[in-house]
Amino acid sequence: MSTAARALPFSRAPDGILIAVRLTPRSARTRIEELRPAAEGQAALRVSVSAPPEDGKANAALIALLAREWKLAKRDISIKAGARGRNKTVRIAGDPEALLSRLKEWLSRRHGPRRG
Repeated sequence: MSTAARALPFSRAPDGILIAVRLTPRSARTRIEELRPAAEGQAALRVSVSAPPEDGKANAALIALLAREWKLAKRDISIKAGARGRNKTVRIAGDPEALLSRLKEWLSRRHGPRRG
């Protein structure tokens, strides 16, 4: 397994965590798909939404999906970078250690054990 395949899309921030996301709008289904290799040995969470990439609809659908999947408040999730592109950095506000632990556990259940 390559380093990129084992890398995590999550990183600590002073007031929460950051998540690398590759978003595909206008998809047949709204879902979190898989991890995909990204730049410099990191990974991105591949997500598809049925919403179009206009007027913030795809970003709103992404935030709603992540909030529902991870049982978080939508107000705690925001697009930190890449609002107009497919490659995004999503910020989740909260205790970084607790959030990382929770999301690593979710990732392990969903995609199998990862290192990091």
